[in-house]
Amino acid sequence: MRKSRFFIAAAAVVVALSGGLAVGSRSDTAEAAVVWNEDFNGAAGTGVDSSKWNFDVGGNGWGNQELQYYTSGTSNVAMDGQGHLVITARKGSGGHNDCWNGTCQFTSGRIQTAGKFTQQYGHVEARIQVPNGSGLWPAFWMLGGGNWPTDGEIDIMEVVGRDPNRLFGTLHGPGYSGGSSFGGTLVAGSPWYQAFHTYAVDWSPNLIVWTVDGQEYFRATPDSLRAAKGNVNWVFDHPFFIILNLAIGGNFGQGNPAGLPNESKMLIDYVHVSTSTTTPPPSGGGKALKSNLNGRCVDIPNANPADGARLQMWDCNGSAAQQWTANSDGTMRAMGKCMDPAGGALANGTPIQLVTCNGNPVQRFTLSAAGDLVNVSANRCVDIKDVNPNNGAQLQLWDCGGTANQKWTRA
Repeated sequence: MRKSRFFIAAAAVVVALSGGLAVGSRSDTAEAAVVWNEDFNGAAGTGVDSSKWNFDVGGNGWGNQELQYYTSGTSNVAMDGQGHLVITARKGSGGHNDCWNGTCQFTSGRIQTAGKFTQQYGHVEARIQVPNGSGLWPAFWMLGGGNWPTDGEIDIMEVVGRDPNRLFGTLHGPGYSGGSSFGGTLVAGSPWYQAFHTYAVDWSPNLIVWTVDGQEYFRATPDSLRAAKGNVNWVFDHPFFIILNLAIGGNFGQGNPAGLPNESKMLIDYVHVSTSTTTPPPSGGGKALKSNLNGRCVDIPNANPADGARLQMWDCNGSAAQQWTANSDGTMRAMGKCMDPAGGALANGTPIQLVTCNGNPVQRFTLSAAGDLVNVSANRCVDIKDVNPNNGAQLQLWDCGGTANQKWTRA
């Protein structure tokens, strides 16, 4: 949200749908604990909780030549008494004559949690109804500090009114910011402004997954970022704070601000942040990887750690052959060796085996907050082949779809 992004990253993933959200379900997320929440249940006209939220104020264009002046107080940001926070963009200067382009054309609101709440990793979501209107630019996003883009930016939701069926999820960092950002989009069969939707990210070490209404539409890893942007740094391994705002025009919002109604409203039902028990444990904390499909565990056949042994599913028994340690180098280890895609291949159907740890990046796996065991290089999930629930079922790499045969918990 911070800078111009008229040209969203050339490597952006675009998913075009004729109607609905026909992508893999993320409804079976792992057990989680809420660490911060805001439900906006105050009386009509009540302002935000100042112990949780700050106001950004001014009309300096916010790095994007935006047309609004952000105010503080309840003039543009207030609860409606029906369980929603309403950010209202209004035509007119509101008495502010010090915008970057002269007399301000609109007033609006932007709130954030810097200095009051930050979070590193977990599930961050908000239920929002975006407004309708060409020139509007609502956003739900996070910043990693005040040194942009070095500290990083995670855009959880952006919908611009000039393209109302398209949802953007984006990363900004050093070497991939503004018009060179890295992200994905989802094109729905109907405009996003027609209803409330739940916009979220599942964020874990070396992996961020974007979802809407529980459906995944984009994921990013250090390797997928570098494949698209070259030798750049992944800067999403420290705490970030949350931002909600409704911008007008600007380099990305563009559209036809002059044609907007006198008032445009962005409604936020809630913002929730939770952590997950499936976040990888510290180095040395080996535990079993248990399948949500069959309750069985990832196992080294016959407890024989020979190079090339094909991993399987077996009744959980607490043996060393089922104790997997998430190491600081990104590998998953058991009996002194590493989980590995056979032959170093990264395609769908690649078998998962045990091999001597060799420092090859293809041996990096991460267990996400959503319960996905992801090969970082392939950006694909460890999958139980043929959805086989029995002992001896084989493991493979496959496109992540959110199905039970790709879901794992620590046991």
